[in-house]
Amino acid sequence: MSTKKKEKALDNKCPSCKAPIFFNPSLGKWKCEYCDSEFTLEEIQAKTNAGKLENNEAPEKEVQPVEEDNTNYVSYRCENCGAEIITDEETAATFCLYCGNTAILKNKLSGKFAPNYVIPFKVPKEKAIEAFKGLSKGRPFVPKDFNNENNIEKIKGLYVPFWLFDVDVEGSLDCDATSISTWTSGDYQYTKKDIYKIFRTGNMKFNNIPADGSTRFDDKIMNSIEPFNFKELVPYNHAYLAGFYAEKYDTEADQVSNIAMDRAKETAKDTMYNDSLAYSTKIITNNTLVPAISEKKYVLLPVWMVNVKYKDKYYIFAMNGQTGEFIGNIPLDTNKVILWTILIFVGVFALVILISFIFHIVGGIA
Repeated sequence: MSTKKKEKALDNKCPSCKAPIFFNPSLGKWKCEYCDSEFTLEEIQAKTNAGKLENNEAPEKEVQPVEEDNTNYVSYRCENCGAEIITDEETAATFCLYCGNTAILKNKLSGKFAPNYVIPFKVPKEKAIEAFKGLSKGRPFVPKDFNNENNIEKIKGLYVPFWLFDVDVEGSLDCDATSISTWTSGDYQYTKKDIYKIFRTGNMKFNNIPADGSTRFDDKIMNSIEPFNFKELVPYNHAYLAGFYAEKYDTEADQVSNIAMDRAKETAKDTMYNDSLAYSTKIITNNTLVPAISEKKYVLLPVWMVNVKYKDKYYIFAMNGQTGEFIGNIPLDTNKVILWTILIFVGVFALVILISFIFHIVGGIA
């Protein structure tokens, strides 16, 4: 029989009226929806348990998982109403189903899982909804219930775990190159081909190359909504999670560091290769570029996301919560496609019959 260990979850309460208070992306502050009070990070740090520095610096604490259906679940106690919150092991911030309060699971983001930095949400939910609705504009074959309220309500703000790597690349690149010129003199055309050896050597430094730290999110989707502006990274604080979901990483840095090193090496190679433009052809003959990780950071990045299920298949919408860049794939209503095909066929057939009839009448009169 499985056992479970009760843990208390952190929350954010308005210092003025004690109602749940969430981070407002448009303001860059925490705003209470009940009394309209607004607070800066410094005020939240001083007055809420999620923001307090001692809670953000707490050591990692082991939590006993609950074994159910081959999935590990963890039980927490809601700070606001006392209800039990059950989550899987990767969830770091969620909501209480009874009172709607944010449940920030401190143990999931402490110790080695404590993020170094976070980019707070800047794009409000209203803009994500607007972009989601816009996917169906001008597309007559989208199912009529694609933009219904149930799907819109599923749009959620999620902090996705990422590793950021600083990479140094050093080495050389050698190329065989040719320069071809032609000219005409009298009745003859001449071609001259010069052959060169190109040698390039040096080192380059790349900062903040991202690699997805979660296996639960499609890397293609996360790559599609890049780039993020990493100049807006701020030191992590639990309070930023208020009003959003969050995940902790399940992929260690050394498992994805090769992604960052490959990107840095490829960029360095392209830069050296394109450095010499005054040639007709260039072929790389030797590449000794070697990348090395100089620093790594664990960060949380903001994403608006929704999965829409249509005929047993999921269609994903994702938006960069900082820049507004988004990607979305939408289903096609096969019944609408068939209906439109029939209507077009009938219309074209009727038009052909009409034209034939007109020509027949005109020919008869002539």
